[in-house]
Amino acid sequence: MFIDEITLQVAAGNGGDGVVRWRHDKYKPMAGPAGGDGGKGGDVYVRAVRDISVLGRYTGEKKFAAASGEAGHNGSKTGKGGDDLYIDVPIGTSVRDREKGRVFEVLTEGETVRIYKGGAGGLGNEYFKSSVNRSPEKATKGKEGERGLLHIELSLVVDAGMVGFPNAGKSSLINALTNAQSKVGAYAFTTKSPQLGELYGYVLADIPGLIEGAAAGKGLGHSFLRHIARTKMLLHVISLDSADPKSDYYTIRKELSSYDASLTEKEEWIIFNKMDLVNKDFIEGVLASIDIIGKRVFVVSAITGEGVKEFSDALVAHLREPYNKA
Repeated sequence: MFIDEITLQVAAGNGGDGVVRWRHDKYKPMAGPAGGDGGKGGDVYVRAVRDISVLGRYTGEKKFAAASGEAGHNGSKTGKGGDDLYIDVPIGTSVRDREKGRVFEVLTEGETVRIYKGGAGGLGNEYFKSSVNRSPEKATKGKEGERGLLHIELSLVVDAGMVGFPNAGKSSLINALTNAQSKVGAYAFTTKSPQLGELYGYVLADIPGLIEGAAAGKGLGHSFLRHIARTKMLLHVISLDSADPKSDYYTIRKELSSYDASLTEKEEWIIFNKMDLVNKDFIEGVLASIDIIGKRVFVVSAITGEGVKEFSDALVAHLREPYNKA
């Protein structure tokens, strides 16, 4: 299940209580205070993992807590600290503490950030021993751990994101390239959430269809434009079966620029899809009408497979090259 945002109620562990205990040595049944301190409560961390569907595990239970520390022990022994809680989130996740207004991000695999600190353990009666009070009866309770509501929101970090109008054939193309099994249908907005696929270890995303006015919230609007922000390169898919492929191309470019001008500065390849539905002269006319200077251009049919292998091989070779256009 692909979940791109969720809110969880999370708590760090409480500190264990300090205790009142007494040392019982041979021939000295009341040899002095020996109550240990309580253990510290477990902290709460978020941890970035390479699993885009991991937020799906939190759709049932939405309350999570780290373990509390143990109470102190006799013999002046401190109680065991509570185990930390790790909330796994996909790489590229933004985590906001709603109550404190803090925002954290994890952008690399294995990166961890402490969100909530566990409560300190209480003090045992040995702590209160002094020259004027050799038999203290006092001990303190452990402190409560920090807690709050975490809003977890994913901005996809993918190697190549497919953009284009609804029904440009992005879902069919990502299915042809990978094992994404993105839903395909002959109606607008078939894809209502980003679909991911893996191509020789590289992650491709079928970003749901944009329309004119998307940057202002029309259609699926900002819900999916934000997923393009951390995409390393864009694959602009244009349907040759469209009434006006040239207009489609420049409209999508305009929407990307309106949302974030830096998006149009990303590396962009142009993929003309559905070549099986038009003739060669029409394809040549479309190619001549669009400014493709300095861009890689491919003409394919996701349905028949024509041109797909050439495009796939070129994309993999390019992604293997060291570059940083994110």
